[in-house]
Parts: sequence; C-alpha cells; structure tokens
Amino acid sequence: MKCPNCGSFMREEEMRCRRCGYAIQMVPDYNPLEDYLAGEISGRNISDPVSRNTTAENTMQRRRQSTLTSSQKKSSYDERERRRKQLARKRQAQKKRRLRFLGVAVLLILVLILGGIGLYRTTYSGLVGRGQKALQNQEYEKAKSLFQRALKKNEKKPGAYEGLAKAYVAAGEKEKAEPLFQEAIKKQPGNVEIYEALIRYYMREKETEKIPSLLEDARESVAEALKDYVIKKPGFSLDDVPVYDDVQELTLRAKKGQTIRYTTDGTAPTLKSQEYTEAIQLEEGETVIIAIAVDERNIPSLPQKKTYMVEFPVEDAPAVSPSTGQYSEAKQIEIKVPEGYEAYYTLDKTEPTTSSTKYTGPVEMPQGETLFKAILVNKKGKTSAVTTRNYLLEPGN
Repeated sequence: MKCPNCGSFMREEEMRCRRCGYAIQMVPDYNPLEDYLAGEISGRNISDPVSRNTTAENTMQRRRQSTLTSSQKKSSYDERERRRKQLARKRQAQKKRRLRFLGVAVLLILVLILGGIGLYRTTYSGLVGRGQKALQNQEYEKAKSLFQRALKKNEKKPGAYEGLAKAYVAAGEKEKAEPLFQEAIKKQPGNVEIYEALIRYYMREKETEKIPSLLEDARESVAEALKDYVIKKPGFSLDDVPVYDDVQELTLRAKKGQTIRYTTDGTAPTLKSQEYTEAIQLEEGETVIIAIAVDERNIPSLPQKKTYMVEFPVEDAPAVSPSTGQYSEAKQIEIKVPEGYEAYYTLDKTEPTTSSTKYTGPVEMPQGETLFKAILVNKKGKTSAVTTRNYLLEPGN
C-alpha cells in the first residue's frame, strides 16, 4: 500500500510511514448487515429513527476507533458471529411458530369442513343427493330409506317424492309410486310443485293420458300455474242438437302441431285410437263421436263428445193400384216401391210387418171380398204408414 501523505510504499502490517512518519488509522469497512443484526437482537428495527440514530452513532464510534489489535479484531468477529447465530436461532423459532400456527389453522379448517359435510349429509338436500347416488348404484333399498328420511324432514319439496317413486319403479314396486304423489296432493292440494312432479312421473312412465283428469280436479290456482300442460279440446264443425235428414260431413280441428284421435262407437279414445286425417261421414242413424287433441309431448286433452242423429224422411204410405172397388174380372194388384225401400203386404185384414209377405211383383186379385194392406220399409227398418185397399171380385157381373 502507499502512504496517503507522501506516497511512499508501505507494507501491509506497517501502521506508520517510515519516510514521513504519518500514522495510518485502520477503520473497519461499514457493513449494513451488522446494523440489521444488532437491531434484530435488541428488538429494534433499524428502519425507525431511533434505530437509525443508534446505528449511526455506533458507526461513528467505530470510525473514531484507531488501530485495532489482532485480539480486538478477533473479539469483534466473534461478537458478529454470535449475533448472526442468535439471529438465525430467532428466525428459526419464528418459523416454527408460524408452522405450528399454520398447522393448527389447517386442522381447524378441516374440522369445520368435515363437520359441515357431516351436517349436510343429514339435511334434506344431502339425503336426496345420497338417495340419487344410491339409485345410480342400483342400491334400491338404501335409496328408498334415504328418500323416506328426506320426506320426514320436508314434505313440501318434490325431490324426495320423485326419487322415491323412481326407487319404487326400479325395485319392481310401481304400484306404490302413483299413490305416493296422490296422498301428498290430498294433504297439500295447493302445492304446485308436487302436481308438476306427478306430471313428470306420468310423462316418464308414458301415462300422459292421466294428466287431463289430474288437472281437471285441481284447484284453479294450480291449473293456472300448470296451464302449459292443459290441452284444449278439439273443435267440431257440426252441432249435435238438430236431427239431420241427410248424410253429413263432420270435420275436427285442433291447434297447429297437435293430432286428433277419435272413436265412433261411444268408447273413450286413447293415444292409440284412430287418427283424424279427413272428414267423417255421418250416415243415417245415430253416431257418437268422441275425440281428443294430443300435443307434441303426447299429452292429450280432455275428451270432447257429440252425438249425431241422421234420419232420412220416410214415405207416408205406399202407392197401391188398382183403387178400392168392385170388379167383374181379375186385376193385378201393384205396389210402387221407391228406391231404398221394400214392401210388405197382407190379404187377411191383419196389419203388415216385416214378417208379412214381401212384395216381389204384381199380386193376382183374389175372388170375393179382399182387404189388401201394404207398407214400405227403408234400410234402417223404419216403416211407412199402411195403405189399405178393399176389393170385391165377382166374375160374370
């Protein structure tokens, strides 16, 4: 090294210049870490003013020191090492405390979570969820038990009813499913959710024909809330009040997208009854038409029924010739038979019926006095009035 005063070369261990006698002051380099360690050990943060002042004073004091001996240097190093180890131990203790706190917190959270899960499992939602899982696993007895427990907790919600009904069906006990809903509706006639759950059951089991009567018997408020399931009856083009005297053509109508099923024998139509595709011909006689409209979900309407009567007019009485009178020679007795009719007659004064002699052609007038009676009968078996002729045949007069 060189002397700061005269620039002469000096050995490292020399403390005074041999040329000019200048005394060299050995001041240790400033190390901020030492101040930080000192502040930590003393419990003060060097960032605060007091700590900064203390640190500055210590630094100035070290700078005012002159030459340190080897033993002093070693003592200073030992002190720094002691402080470093002390700080390391303190940090290690803090780390352990933080880890213990974190462990306790995690354990507490786990206890709360597990406790919450345990409580949830016994709630209505938890029991229904477990029941659904048991259903998926085909554990039907377990599923029934869970859904029944859920119903005891809340009889107003539909989830447990639907789940229990599914469990009954899956277990081969379908006869128990529908009464489950019906009993609930009887107790809660205003519960729309249970009505809708039963409708979903009918749709799932392809028993949608039961939906119309279910909603027909429901309260007005329920029917209004579930109006999307109420299908309007089909319309008829003919009224059934008058009696028609000729063949009629009946047309049926429903909303767009709906189909119509109907019967003509008086039986209630089903989803498998004849589908309406063209106008219905009403022939002579009585015809009973019952029809339902069916929407895209296969939900039918209530049946619409009409009874029609077609009666063709009947001839008043048959025309018979010759007319009543006295004859000297035999005549042919003829009956005029209109199309669609048959004629029957008697010669013994009795009233003619369909059991009497059927007219097939002219009848030879008998000798003596004869009372000839005739009727007309149409295809429906309706008879006309009786035509009577009184003949007296006396040949040679």
